[in-house]
Amino acid sequence: QVQLVESGGGLVQAGGSLRLSCAASGSIRNINAMGWYRQAPGKQRELVALITSGGSINYADSVKGRFTISRDNAKNTVYLQMNSLKPEDTAVYYCNAQGVVVTDRGLVDFDSWGQGTQVTFSS
Repeated sequence: QVQLVESGGGLVQAGGSLRLSCAASGSIRNINAMGWYRQAPGKQRELVALITSGGSINYADSVKGRFTISRDNAKNTVYLQMNSLKPEDTAVYYCNAQGVVVTDRGLVDFDSWGQGTQVTFSS
């Protein structure tokens, strides 16, 4: 019911930067939270950063001080600015959004995921 499209992934050198973007579309009444998760080969998916509609932010310890999450509520878009990238940041990054959509049956909660965008450390 809600589609998420990520962009901004790619190859990065040691200490480099990338900015990921995720735009949500659909009959959205409101988005309560948007966030970024990542999954490296052989590992479980983990939370990277989360931001609520009220502006509360949560970061994984491994990215604190290096990554910054922000949101444009009017555009239903979330961003992840990644600086000082390290090899261990290599993963597929997934956008997530939670909120409420309007359907022909009324209001329905949603929890949607994007297809993922690859961040790869170049060597």
